[in-house]
Amino acid sequence: MSTSFTIAIDGPAAAGKGTISKAVAAELGLAHLDTGLLYRAVGAKMLEGTPAIKAAQSLTPEDLERPDLRGPEAAQAASKVAVIAEVRAALVDFQRAFARRAGGAVLDGRDIGTVICPNAEVKLFVTASAEVRAQRRFKELSAKGQANSLAEVLADVRARDERDMNRAEAPLKPAEDAVVIDTSDLAIEEAVAQALQEVATRR
Repeated sequence: MSTSFTIAIDGPAAAGKGTISKAVAAELGLAHLDTGLLYRAVGAKMLEGTPAIKAAQSLTPEDLERPDLRGPEAAQAASKVAVIAEVRAALVDFQRAFARRAGGAVLDGRDIGTVICPNAEVKLFVTASAEVRAQRRFKELSAKGQANSLAEVLADVRARDERDMNRAEAPLKPAEDAVVIDTSDLAIEEAVAQALQEVATRR
């Protein structure tokens, strides 16, 4: 593998991109960054009263260790702050520096292949139907005792998709040269194997 080798993995919420990204990074011995955590951390700080732009500009690695970043409140707040151009700009340099680190890196998010790393050696877009993604998120939240009804979770998924895909700044969409992996009917092992196969053809 070359000194810097970037794998960009994008996709909507609960499509499996995070799980796939972690597995690919572990299999290949690469660093991994869940860029969604950056926006969740900014969103969490905003919920506590810090203006979103200031929160993004002052983000520290410790902010990414907060235990509440995986909760639904942080997820919704992340989607809201992500539409702010100044927030995205403040986080771009951090992500790009991580992507080109020695030894290679896997980044997952919503605009890695289109905006953050348009020259990434591998670009994947992981997706699934809204209904399948809502079922996954509902199961995940139920296990944590945080579940609303499945209908409410589906409504949240669709609302987030709407915001992410239609925002003016870096909308969620596959890069033109990205390989699309639809996980609606795939086991996680199958999805990871498919992702690794795509990486192997580009190394």
